[in-house]
Amino acid sequence: MSVVNKAGYAKHFRFGELPVAEPMQRSLAVLFAAQSEAWTSHGSAIRYWAALASFTRFVSEQDEPPADLDGLGGALLKRWRASKIATNTGKSTLSNIRTLLQRDERLQEGPAAEEIARRVPGLAPSKQSYAVGERQLVVGTAQRQFRTALLRIVENRSLLERWRAGELAPGERDWRLGGLLDHLARTGDVPRCRSGTPSSWRTLGGTSPQATWGRLFLSRSELTALAVLLTDRFAWNLATYDRMPAPSAAPSAGESRNTTYQVLVEKRRASGGRWYSTENVTDTGADSPGRLITQALQATTPARELAASLAPGTDLLMCARTARPGRTNKNRDRPQPLDLLVFGISKDDAKLWAKVHKLSGSPFQRVRRTTVTREGRPLQHTRRTHESVYVLPDKGVQEASREVFEAGAAEALAQAREAVFGGHLTSEADPAHEPSATVDCSDETTSPWPDGRGGCGADFLLCLACPNAHVHPGHHPRLAHLHRQLVGLHSALPGNDADAARRRDPLLRLEDLRRKVGPAAWTAALARASDSDRAVVELVLKGDLAP
Repeated sequence: MSVVNKAGYAKHFRFGELPVAEPMQRSLAVLFAAQSEAWTSHGSAIRYWAALASFTRFVSEQDEPPADLDGLGGALLKRWRASKIATNTGKSTLSNIRTLLQRDERLQEGPAAEEIARRVPGLAPSKQSYAVGERQLVVGTAQRQFRTALLRIVENRSLLERWRAGELAPGERDWRLGGLLDHLARTGDVPRCRSGTPSSWRTLGGTSPQATWGRLFLSRSELTALAVLLTDRFAWNLATYDRMPAPSAAPSAGESRNTTYQVLVEKRRASGGRWYSTENVTDTGADSPGRLITQALQATTPARELAASLAPGTDLLMCARTARPGRTNKNRDRPQPLDLLVFGISKDDAKLWAKVHKLSGSPFQRVRRTTVTREGRPLQHTRRTHESVYVLPDKGVQEASREVFEAGAAEALAQAREAVFGGHLTSEADPAHEPSATVDCSDETTSPWPDGRGGCGADFLLCLACPNAHVHPGHHPRLAHLHRQLVGLHSALPGNDADAARRRDPLLRLEDLRRKVGPAAWTAALARASDSDRAVVELVLKGDLAP
């Protein structure tokens, strides 16, 4: 069967080559065809085909392989799951096979259906964000390479425009160079001859790409450097660059010197047809995000103009001149080369760029993750994806959050301590302790709330939080009555009452004390509360009883 991608290219898959019986081959082909109706790229088909190849190989290795899908048993599927669940690649394979098998009506009930219905855990992030020094190395490398290319192209394009305007004197080197640049701009290459050293090369100053076609066009490596910078700034996916149109520009509202670009960002895997989003980026100066868009347009203008002349209507931003013309992309989901021009950034481009600059692996996933975590908000993805895929698993975020968590834990502990009885429970009164309206105090000179004269400045409700407080059974009736009164006030008065905070913490401490004494003993103590206890409690709550 064949799968046709959005560009109209077909990719063929031969189910007769799968190492299982013909009935199962046919059943899998039906499921694959039904699933393919939602695909718009060969990438999805290739991933599912790889999963099928792995699954059928596993089935064929069983002692008694089933002839068709209705022969799949729960035990076989358990072994299949166990063989794949440990790795990200295995989880992806499990998920794809699960999606296909759920379509088969014969697998809707029974042990096999129960096994298929089991959720596949999410993938563990394989990349982490860059540390500050690592990011500076990668981005700095890209900045140096792209800036060199940008200055070269801007200078030569300026010379070409002067030549076309007739501003150069005929016969001079710049005039001869301008003619060569005009040929280069129209054809993508400088004039060449079969033998000897052409005078044009002497005018150009050499035969290297930078001296010849590189005067107006980015190389694939320089285009990759630009993509690294764009990813660092905007967190765009690598695949986005394949089909990103050149941004349209308009003056900013109320500003004549600033330019706002509309950038169309494509996400081919977005569901529901929501493949495109528009981002507005403003160039307000050298350090603004929009300045990089301005520079990208400047660096790619000659290539985009040539592409438009070769195929009218073509205006993709990420365009470079290849040093190896005639090659096509095996990946038909990516734009095909146009004569000497190539579009977008391939995974091989990314790996080669990192290798040439002696960096560890393709930088794009890590640069994107670094930007997303640095911005602290979703970029081209949902809030759930932002938190579960980018923020929470990232070691850099975890390290940076450690102090925040520690501060939060310390604050929570302090609040918890405020809500518990801070003194000591004793079985009897100590004559050495000084009685107060609520507790006995062992030493008011070491009070956490001194009055400035060597004594204690706390009110009697705050005594319940003091480490010098001692409560014996003789205090229980009065404290039980105080607890009942505070409960009544808490339910009767509004929460924004001026005295709410003063009542709330003592009530929580008495709740804690009640749990420690025991509900039964506490209720019995309440029944023993005397008129004197009730009078003292009334004075304490009114604040008429000085500490």
